[in-house]
Amino acid sequence: MANEYQLAEANEPSIDQYLTFTLADESYGLEILKVREIRGWEPVRDIPSTPDYIKGALNLRGTIVPIIDLRERFGMEKVEYSPVTVVIVLSLGEKAENRVIGIVADGVSDVLDINQQDVRSAPDLGSKIDTRYMQGLYVQDTRMIMLLDVNNLLNPEEFENLVE
Repeated sequence: MANEYQLAEANEPSIDQYLTFTLADESYGLEILKVREIRGWEPVRDIPSTPDYIKGALNLRGTIVPIIDLRERFGMEKVEYSPVTVVIVLSLGEKAENRVIGIVADGVSDVLDINQQDVRSAPDLGSKIDTRYMQGLYVQDTRMIMLLDVNNLLNPEEFENLVE
């Protein structure tokens, strides 16, 4: 009996939840377990000597959170922030070394349950988005959602320089 249960458990699909959001009319997804909160855009404090895509930092209940504009990180056209512009606050890394960053997105869409068997490898499309930031692609009806690997959005050397 125990073997039947183990076999059934091994065949169950692996479903993960992703928060989807938009950038330049394209859809992206982040693992929901990495999302701490979603905030409306608010002015941030500048951090000198950082790349242009790092907009600054905000104090989130005692935690200094660097804010990254994903449009600029991905080499997309800059736009003015609007009332629907959001900052998605993410927890990165392992629990012992949890790091927090915020990413600016044009807007938040929804939360999807995605079967990992339906996620396709990130192809080299010659797109503006470096595939090292991608976990894979998911197709939902007629839209393609790029699933991002949040741990690669800001490399460790950049992060260390921001929080010292």
